Amino acid sequence: MAEPDTPEPRKAAPRRTAPRATAPAAAAAPAPARAPSTRSAHRAAADRALRPLLQDCKRLLSEHGEANGPSIAQGIVAQLDALREASHSALLDRFFEHLARDFSPDPKKVLAAAVAYANGPQQPDALLLLQHCTEPPRQELFRRLNRAPGGTAALVRLRRALLERLARHPALAVVEHDLLHLLGSWFNPGFLQMRKVDWNSPAQLLEQIIRHEAVHAIDGWDDLRRRLQPDRRCFGFFHPQLPDEPLIFVEVALLDSMADAIAPLIDKKSPVRAPEAAQVAVFYSISNCQPGLRGVSLGNFLIKRVAEQLKRELPQLKTFCTLSPIPGLVGWLQQARDPAQVGSALAGLPQAATERAVHALATLREATGDDLGALAHAGTLAALPHAAQQALHRLAALYLVHRSTRPGGDPVARFHLDNGARLERLNPQADLSAKGLKQSAALMVNYLYDLRRIESSHQHFVRGRVVHARALQAWL
Repeated sequence: MAEPDTPEPRKAAPRRTAPRATAPAAAAAPAPARAPSTRSAHRAAADRALRPLLQDCKRLLSEHGEANGPSIAQGIVAQLDALREASHSALLDRFFEHLARDFSPDPKKVLAAAVAYANGPQQPDALLLLQHCTEPPRQELFRRLNRAPGGTAALVRLRRALLERLARHPALAVVEHDLLHLLGSWFNPGFLQMRKVDWNSPAQLLEQIIRHEAVHAIDGWDDLRRRLQPDRRCFGFFHPQLPDEPLIFVEVALLDSMADAIAPLIDKKSPVRAPEAAQVAVFYSISNCQPGLRGVSLGNFLIKRVAEQLKRELPQLKTFCTLSPIPGLVGWLQQARDPAQVGSALAGLPQAATERAVHALATLREATGDDLGALAHAGTLAALPHAAQQALHRLAALYLVHRSTRPGGDPVARFHLDNGARLERLNPQADLSAKGLKQSAALMVNYLYDLRRIESSHQHFVRGRVVHARALQAWL
């Protein structure tokens, strides 16, 4: 049977021309004899350029603006998108500063409302007034922008730009908090649609799957086609306002047994097997597609929904698990060998575990000539003495079990364990790609999703304990 032709990307529909679509023109800073500081001059120039946009934002929040909201909001959305161009980066910086300063609650009104509520907490009007006064006006601005055509997508893009600036401009954290709060509500999984992605999906969507795969890169159309064969699955979450853009997607392999290496799962020449014979569903990749939704919980809900869907479709499936990298492992090993950082690296480990970690690290350093960077080479790993291999596995187990519950623990482990999975098995030599060697010393992990025990495992993790299989106890 002939294989289907490679799909041609669909042409994007032409965009509507929105009012005020051009970015505010950056006014040239004057250079009088008594010029202010360069910084002040740049701020003044930016403020002049932003004046029409800021006036539109205030109009949108006014009573008149509420009546004519869609038209005003659409114009603001167009201006914000134009500001995201690299040439207007400084203007966008200044716009965020205005959001943080000029669209915050009025301190005097907040104080008066708080005093009134403290003097009469039994009065419902006092509480309502306090709630009204403490809500930043920018939250209502974002709500009204969200009603414009394309407004939801524009706010997701705006938050992405804001997140890129937070490290340099910590005062913008108040704006980020408001956007995260609203996006968390608007992208509640109850509002999202889970859809299966297959070879018959639109080419535009398939291209996005290739582009956004963040764990195991997809090497073109042939590779993608193999990942969408009957013994593989791909599911994504979609929002009604972004119907053609996946928010997050997960890839699944249907197998006879729990996978212990990634290469066979993503081998585009591997034979296709009948899904009806599979006993195990392996989640081997989960990728976020929208950086502007970072921190909005989506992946945990998607995995659970997919597991339930697969159980209905293929009732013979007995096991739902992952094959996951440990991207923080090698970095933690390097930190633990640094005398200046060893204390923080081993913080949280019980005393006996700390002693075992120190001994294992010494064994590994001796075997690598005190060069842990050598673990990024497959030849070095293969040549490690048995004792050094055991030391590496012990360190990985200690890292996952004792560090995952703490801030700075492995991000993938924290995601799955907080999601209610159980740490099931360590797999050596499981990912020999350059990325797998560099980050995880080729180790991968199986996390088991026991649908009957997800909630209890999650509760254990929240209380600081990682639920793990007995087989891992020997390493601890």
